[in-house]
Amino acid sequence: MFETVSILNKQGDNIMAVMIRLKKMGTKGKPHFKIIVCDKRRSRNTRAIEELGFYDPSKNPALVKINKERADYWLGVGAQMSDTIKSIVKKA
Repeated sequence: MFETVSILNKQGDNIMAVMIRLKKMGTKGKPHFKIIVCDKRRSRNTRAIEELGFYDPSKNPALVKINKERADYWLGVGAQMSDTIKSIVKKA
């Protein structure tokens, strides 16, 4: 369906321009987020390549659900996690 885009750095290593990050959903004062895979050069709420799960910080404790198989696949092909996703995964 979608074609993965890759770029090369100065050393010639293949670096994907894909990130695992949050997409903001919900209403004002009641946010929740989808964990998505998308092109890192796009804006926050752009169309996702794939949806991996969700994060709801309003629950106590925060509700996190991630499809680990697909996340491992994307990390294996070179996608990078945003700093926020790294901290959420570390806590979960």
